[in-house]
Amino acid sequence: MRIAILNKDRCQPRRCSKECEKYCPRVRTGDETIVFEEDGKPVISEELCVGCGICVNKCPFKAIMIIGLPEALKEPTHRYGVNGFALFGLPVPRVGKVTGILGPNGIGKSTSVQILSGTLIPNFGQKTGDWDTVLEHYAGTALYDYFKDVVDGKVRVSQKPQYVDLIPKAFKGKTSELLEKTDERGVLDELIDYLDLKSIVDRKISELSGGELQRVAIAACAAKDAQFYFFDEISPYLDIYQRINVARLIQEISKDRAVLVVEHDLAILDMLTDVIHIAYGEPAGFGVVTLPKSVRVGINQYLKGYLHEENIRIRPEAIKFEVHPPREDHQLRSMVTFNGFSKKFGDGFSLKATGGSLREGEVLGVVGPNGIGKSTFVKVLAGEIKPDEGDPGIDVKISYKPQYIKADIPVRVQDFLRGISKHFGTSYYEVEIANPLQLDKIYDNMLTELSGGELQRVAIAACLTQEADLYILDEPSAHLDVEQRSMVTKVINRFAENNNKTALVVDHDIYMIDMLSQRLVVFEGKPSVYGEAHGPFSMEDGMNRFLKNLGITFRRDEETRRPRVNNMGSRLDREQKESGNYYYSAGD
Repeated sequence: MRIAILNKDRCQPRRCSKECEKYCPRVRTGDETIVFEEDGKPVISEELCVGCGICVNKCPFKAIMIIGLPEALKEPTHRYGVNGFALFGLPVPRVGKVTGILGPNGIGKSTSVQILSGTLIPNFGQKTGDWDTVLEHYAGTALYDYFKDVVDGKVRVSQKPQYVDLIPKAFKGKTSELLEKTDERGVLDELIDYLDLKSIVDRKISELSGGELQRVAIAACAAKDAQFYFFDEISPYLDIYQRINVARLIQEISKDRAVLVVEHDLAILDMLTDVIHIAYGEPAGFGVVTLPKSVRVGINQYLKGYLHEENIRIRPEAIKFEVHPPREDHQLRSMVTFNGFSKKFGDGFSLKATGGSLREGEVLGVVGPNGIGKSTFVKVLAGEIKPDEGDPGIDVKISYKPQYIKADIPVRVQDFLRGISKHFGTSYYEVEIANPLQLDKIYDNMLTELSGGELQRVAIAACLTQEADLYILDEPSAHLDVEQRSMVTKVINRFAENNNKTALVVDHDIYMIDMLSQRLVVFEGKPSVYGEAHGPFSMEDGMNRFLKNLGITFRRDEETRRPRVNNMGSRLDREQKESGNYYYSAGD
């Protein structure tokens, strides 16, 4: 089976010569394989298309995709009209369980939730859908009872949005006012204590940081009285301890409710969910949701890129984890040494940093809880903030990607990037930066129109292509899916090694830090009170020190070597704490 996808936002018929029709071999023989509607945009006949791909390559705006589907896919669950996105399969919410969805962005996860919430009726590839057909289609399956309750109005949905940065645009007022509106279960006080929101309830929503907005959004979702809860990415802007705390809250909610979670932090997804569905396909083209799998099996198959039960390869190569640091210290030459310093903000937070050395061609991970001074440390190194005592003594040019990214200027992506780097458009730029970060598909988009993940990838490209000696990236994993995070780690590592540059990466995704870093800078202290920067340490020493402060231990998966969170108080957790191996078990 073959489907044709037209991205109507990209298609600009007034700015092209209708190359799709002009070069189509079937049109040249007289067939109406491509015709144009009243709005001037093409309609591609999937029955007549031979899949030659000429229109795909000739379209100047890259608006067309011709996709050959696996033979097992015959009837879509839902399709957005002719030449529109097609979704195959649905996740199955279960009361008493946390169900996870693991897959790339743009693969139909939001469409699935719209269908499960009853706001979108699946049409099974037809022009319209109706609930009688839906119930008939799912008769005898687990989804029949669920959809019957949806039709009867017995299913209320509570949803946490993906992009919490947009909340201040939708709500003006105090945090307490927003939370009180959502408290349908009478559990607001408990949620405020559990998520540590006491200090911000009297502040305006517009004054909150990304991490505070994330916790407020989670509390608002959890406070509603619903039968089906959907949490879309709980990890952005939260540190590892906060992520685990939120995961436990969601597990508590799921005891008598159905919960569906989309999450790209695999360590959290692993410990949080009871079963997972893998979503694969072509972003913005089609998506397939598999039958449920056990969590360990599903994540491992996803990382390997091959789904055994479906007998399909979803990725050409596996995502691999290094058990040992990729290179030893003696192979790296010191680029710059920074001295110790301290900084205090009035009567509030204070930061103290010990000195250290940064080496050519290496990537240093920076780990620690939120509110511990990581951003202040980075800004002092960059010269944006002056310390009260000491001087880091760094006299090199620095390129900095901040944690929170905003796009206020309506400029095209390619024009923005061209203005930053003289290398834009060169073969090196395309191979090492643009292609891995999937930028070519959004070159003609305005910065103000980009999603959070798209804006993140543009910001990473902008940071790495500036002329500098030290590159600092603050939470580059936010809003990126698993494949994108893996590719970003490769881009940063290759860039640092090939150009003899140093990169400093602040992130809370243990998987990303594991794949990315040669050494670690570890922050300790009391959040919002004081912080101390120590290191750099080796990966083993640094991660053990960091996790010991949090009281969390990780083990390695025997099959893929990926990090997995140990259950608190479990045999492995106790043994690793006693031996001091919080991250690397004996023998790694």
